[in-house]
Amino acid sequence: MNIYPPPKIFKSYDYWTNNNSRLVYVSHSTSPRLRRAIKSFCKKHDLIRAKNTPDGVALVTIERVVAPAQSYTLNNTERGITLGASTEDGFFYGLATLHQIFANSGSRLRCFEIQDQPDFECRAVMLDISRCKVPKMSTLFMIIDTLSMLKINQIQLYIEHTFAFTRHRTVWNNSSPLTANQLSYLKDYCSERFIELVPNLNSFGHFERWLRHPQYHEYAECPNGFIHPLTNEQVPFGSTLKPNKKSLNLLSELYNEYLPIFDSQYFNIGGDEPWELGKGWSAKQCKRKGTAQVYISFMQKIKLMVEKYGKTTMFWADIIMKYPESIEMLSKDLTALIWGYEDDHPFERECKQIASSGLKFYVCPGTSSWNSITGRLTNATKNLSLAALNGMTFGAQGYLITDWGDHGHHQYLPVSFGGLTIGACHAWHHNASKQIDISDAIHKVWLPEQLQAAQLLVKLGTLPDKIDCGLKNGTLFNHLLFWPMRKETVFSKQIREKELEAVQKLLRDMSEEIDAAPTSLVIEELSNAVRMTIHSLDRLALFRGYRHRSKDPKKAIQQIITEHRILWKSRNRLGGLAESNAFLMQSAKCL
Repeated sequence: MNIYPPPKIFKSYDYWTNNNSRLVYVSHSTSPRLRRAIKSFCKKHDLIRAKNTPDGVALVTIERVVAPAQSYTLNNTERGITLGASTEDGFFYGLATLHQIFANSGSRLRCFEIQDQPDFECRAVMLDISRCKVPKMSTLFMIIDTLSMLKINQIQLYIEHTFAFTRHRTVWNNSSPLTANQLSYLKDYCSERFIELVPNLNSFGHFERWLRHPQYHEYAECPNGFIHPLTNEQVPFGSTLKPNKKSLNLLSELYNEYLPIFDSQYFNIGGDEPWELGKGWSAKQCKRKGTAQVYISFMQKIKLMVEKYGKTTMFWADIIMKYPESIEMLSKDLTALIWGYEDDHPFERECKQIASSGLKFYVCPGTSSWNSITGRLTNATKNLSLAALNGMTFGAQGYLITDWGDHGHHQYLPVSFGGLTIGACHAWHHNASKQIDISDAIHKVWLPEQLQAAQLLVKLGTLPDKIDCGLKNGTLFNHLLFWPMRKETVFSKQIREKELEAVQKLLRDMSEEIDAAPTSLVIEELSNAVRMTIHSLDRLALFRGYRHRSKDPKKAIQQIITEHRILWKSRNRLGGLAESNAFLMQSAKCL
């Protein structure tokens, strides 16, 4: 009997319950929220909430016991099941486990004993809704429902410009932003499922969605653009705010409208990758005081604003890791977010360094879905496990699974199911999560009637292992799909013809397997993902003059674009679609 996340202690016995009751009895008073959760559980499994049990027999008895916060026990004997906990979230997690057991146990239920509690106090997921994709409310509801069953208790929606600020329509126009009412509804929806919706608004770097507009140039460190340090290409507009009073006034206005929506104790202000800091307006200041001091000073001023709303400031820790001397300058009432997305990220060194400073921190691995098309499931598995190990070792308060949408967000949502599931399991019970059957987990948690689709997702996610070229933060498939085809890259040069042909054959076989599978939205998404992947390798074969490729690559990319547009609308709002497809249309032009 596989349960996700795996319980701490699970003993199963060779005898079966004889209780045929349909009653659920709660022996103590509960909050309206927990009563609604119990009612929902009963409805899913055709059970009846009983006010009392005249004959003393109920299928499930829920009772308060002395136990650690968030923990629960489940005991199934021949007479029935007892769920015990001391806190309401503990009861909710026990019901989540019982839901999986009932959903997958058939008509007879083996007797068992479960004792369970989480490794991390805070188990979080962050979804990128700023790089093109803003999910429909129905999509967000589905994700929230599923993550609650995986015992996630915090969700963040990464926002740069996709909130409908009243006075800033220019910034969010045509992006299909979330409104204040929608965020408030999502907050309540999360709360009903014992999840805290944490506000997230990048407030220093990654401000390019604002600074590209002429009326916001006055806030930019480099209003006329800068040379990006990762690509060495000219960016025509700024991405980092000036660390001055004018920028603080703008942020204060945004916070006044945004933060009152939330009742979370936290606020993630971002602060990562301020690429131009010290290269423009603040150059003299950074030279005189040091870039680290200028960065910390501005972040501290933002923190003071956040405190007015009674919230703890979260921030990405990449800059303080770059300037270790800055760690000691920080207030100790901040929460640092240590992020890293490769399977060999130095979480041990970074966690040790932050922990020794006295700062509270989260470890923040990722699903490895972005810049991939297929996912990078092997990398994600190692990255998620490594973060959990070091987070536990050095006393991290939380574990945050990130799911980004860089460069057009071309990966489809199911590509992230594996990483989200593995991460949630590690956040709850790291040691037992090293050997989980990920296709079974995706099937049981996300796709209960689509085992084949779950297996295909895993097969797709491990394809990058067949054609490794040393590329970080992405796959060769994504790299070649958007390759301008002027000359070979350092990564494409490493691929031999036989290796290319072998992976092309695997993809053709997989395409046939997908075509034969029962039709569903997930299967259609898999089909176009494989189409993109096949086309990416065809581009290299075409460039080199190989014969083993599609006959009409121009027709193939047009079909990809058409399908991408249709599939996008199934789960997401229209805003951002044109930008996402523009990447694909530019790819078509290169042919």
